Amino acid sequence: MNILIIGGGGREHVITSLIAKNPSVTKIYALPGNGGISQLAECVKISAEDIDGIISFVHTHAIDFAVVAPDDPLALGAVDRLESEAGVKCFGPTKKAALIESSKIFAKELMTKYNIPTAKYEVFTEIDKALSYVALSDCPIVIKADGLAKGKGVTVAENFQQAKDAIISCMKDKAFGRSGEKILIEECLTGHEVTVLAFTDGHTIIPMVSSMDHKRAYDGNKGPNTGGMGVIAPNPYYTPEIADECMRTIFLPTIDAMNKEGRTFKGCLYFGLMLTNEGPKVIEYNCRFGDPEAEAVLPLMESDLLDVMIAVREEKLSDCPVKFSNNSSCCVVCASAGYPGSYLTGYPIDFGDAGNIPGVEIFHAGTKSEDGKIFTSGGRVLAVNAVDDDLESARSKAYEAVSRISFDGMRYRSDIGGC
Repeated sequence: MNILIIGGGGREHVITSLIAKNPSVTKIYALPGNGGISQLAECVKISAEDIDGIISFVHTHAIDFAVVAPDDPLALGAVDRLESEAGVKCFGPTKKAALIESSKIFAKELMTKYNIPTAKYEVFTEIDKALSYVALSDCPIVIKADGLAKGKGVTVAENFQQAKDAIISCMKDKAFGRSGEKILIEECLTGHEVTVLAFTDGHTIIPMVSSMDHKRAYDGNKGPNTGGMGVIAPNPYYTPEIADECMRTIFLPTIDAMNKEGRTFKGCLYFGLMLTNEGPKVIEYNCRFGDPEAEAVLPLMESDLLDVMIAVREEKLSDCPVKFSNNSSCCVVCASAGYPGSYLTGYPIDFGDAGNIPGVEIFHAGTKSEDGKIFTSGGRVLAVNAVDDDLESARSKAYEAVSRISFDGMRYRSDIGGC
C-alpha cells in the first residue's frame, strides 16, 4: 500500500513511525513532513492547508490510503475532497464533522442541546458587550476564540485586566484572524484535567489510554498557553469508575449527538475533560489526535495503527482489536526560546546519544533536514518520549534523554509528570 500522511509535526511523526511498521506498506509520502519524518517517508513541500496542491499530488501518485492529521485541513474539507475528487480513502472526519473543533460555539451549543456536561458560557460578537459582561463576572474566567487558533486561542484570565486584554486581542487586534470575530466567555472549571483520545467510526467508540497535557509555557503551570509542553499517560486521576461515567455521560452521547445532527464523526475524537466536584465535564473537543498527546499515547499502542484506521474508515471498528500496554509514557517538549511568542529558527540540533536510551523515542515537531543535518524550524521542536513500567521510571528516562540534546535557545519544562 502507498500511504499519504498530511501534516508536519510531532503528531505526524509518531503516526508515520507506527504506520511504517505495517508489513503491507510499501511507500509513505508526507505533505509537508519534517526532518524526522523524512527518515521514514518521502517528504514533499506541499502545505497541509494547500488542498488544491494535495489533490494535484494525489492525481499523479498512486495513493491507497490517506491520513489527514491536523485540524486546519480537516476543517477545510480535505477528507471530503480526497475521497470525492481523487477516490482516496481517508482516516479523518469530514468538514461537517470537523466543525466540532473548528467552531467552539457549535460544540457548546451541541453539548447544551444534548445535555452533555460542560461549563456555563455566553457567546459574544460585539466587543463592548463582552467587556461589560466580564466587568460584572467573577474571575478566573475563560476567554475562547470561536475558531481554530493553533491551540493558542484560549485565555484563562485571573483578573479583569487579563480578560479585557484577551477580548481586545481576539476581537479588535485580530490576533487569530477571523477565528476571533466571535468569542465564548466561560466559567472556569476547576479540578484535574484529562485528555482522552478515542477511535470512532460513528457507531463504535474505543477510548485510548488517558493522558495529562501541560499547556502552560513554564514550570508550575505558569505563563501563556501553548500547543502543549509535555504529556504523561495514563492520567493518574482518571480511574476506571470515572472512565465508565465518561463513556455514559459524554463519549456515547457525543457520538449520538453528531449522528442526529447529520455530522457522523469518523476518525480520532479528542475529549478535553475536567474532573470537577460535580463530575466530569467537557472543556473542549478536537477533531484529531492531540499534539503532543499522540506522542505519549500512541507509543503505548500494541495493535496495528493502520489496521485500526482502515477499520474506522470502513465502519468496522467493532471487529478490530484495539489494545494498549499497561506501561507509562512521559513526553517532554523541547521548544525554541520565545515560544509561544516570536522565536528564531535554523539552529542545528545535537542529539548526542539520547536516542540510544531504551524506551526513548524522539519525535520531530519543528525540524527540517538539510545536507544530512537536522535544524530547528518551529516553536515546538522535539517531543522526547519515554516508555517504562511506571511513570517515575518513564519520567527519569525522558529527562535523561532531554539532557543529552542541545540547540541554541532550547528550553523545556522541568516538571512534566510531577503531578
